[in-house]
Amino acid sequence: MFPNTNFPKAKKFWYMGRFYDWNEPVFHPATHSMHYGTCVFEGIRAYATDKGAAVFRLPEHVDRFFFSASAIKMTPPYSKEEITRVIKDTIRENELDACYIRPLLFYSYGNLGLIPRVCPVELSITAWEWKAYLGETASRGAHVYIVPWRRVHHTQFHMGAKLGGLYIQSTISGLEAKEHGADEAVFLNLEGRVAEGGGENIFIVKGNTFITNSGVESILEGITRTSLIEVARDLGHRVEVRPITKEDLFVCDEAFFSGTAVEITPIVKVTDGSIPGQKLEAVPLGAGTPGPLTLALTKAYREVVAGKNPKYEKWLTYVNE
Repeated sequence: MFPNTNFPKAKKFWYMGRFYDWNEPVFHPATHSMHYGTCVFEGIRAYATDKGAAVFRLPEHVDRFFFSASAIKMTPPYSKEEITRVIKDTIRENELDACYIRPLLFYSYGNLGLIPRVCPVELSITAWEWKAYLGETASRGAHVYIVPWRRVHHTQFHMGAKLGGLYIQSTISGLEAKEHGADEAVFLNLEGRVAEGGGENIFIVKGNTFITNSGVESILEGITRTSLIEVARDLGHRVEVRPITKEDLFVCDEAFFSGTAVEITPIVKVTDGSIPGQKLEAVPLGAGTPGPLTLALTKAYREVVAGKNPKYEKWLTYVNE
């Protein structure tokens, strides 16, 4: 019923205390979160290392998972320690060395009013082999489309929480970007400055300086973003955290997305669709190819997640330990 065609190597998923075969249906169509998006999730990656599979920054992801749950008034049915253990169990159960992991907390079956009065909070955890989020684009560089809709503002919701229902904005905008021949959407915030991609943070490079923005610009300050700031500084580069204007983006030397799913993906071309009615034109960023600082940071990041740099061993949780 549910083939794993788009979920390579996925054999089983964990749900409320036990493993199920990947193709086994377990959810009722009246599940509250299916109707209103009343769920929270995490995107986590594990990487192959000489010591076996290692999950990147697992404690930070679990902490954010619980923070997101608090934002939607959820009490998780399992502790952080239990969820950490089950994530590792799920990787082992599916015999995965490198994979993407998706924990999901959701209001389940009970009632279908907007307020989930009698809907229990339930947990599922899935894992599968997921390589480049944007496919071949990851190596050649992404073409982005600045959408006309502004990003949800940080005064409306806490942008540090990954609330399932809010991602409908990213889905709609991603489809819009595809219609215009682009790979991914980019949002401006209500102030008219660059916010983020549909599910990614943005860095630009000017000279020897990496520039990214902060939560007050209506972004989710990603765990990968935070890690890259530290790695870039350790490599001797200057990093500025400040607002990014559209003009900053257009005149930058390099640009790239960062995020758990996308990892580091260069941005090489942009089409500005933020002003309805204006002529659409794809403009190259910098040289129009992945830049040298982006590629150097990518190389350093890959060494970190593969356990090749002892300085960042603190960020790895080995599955078989």
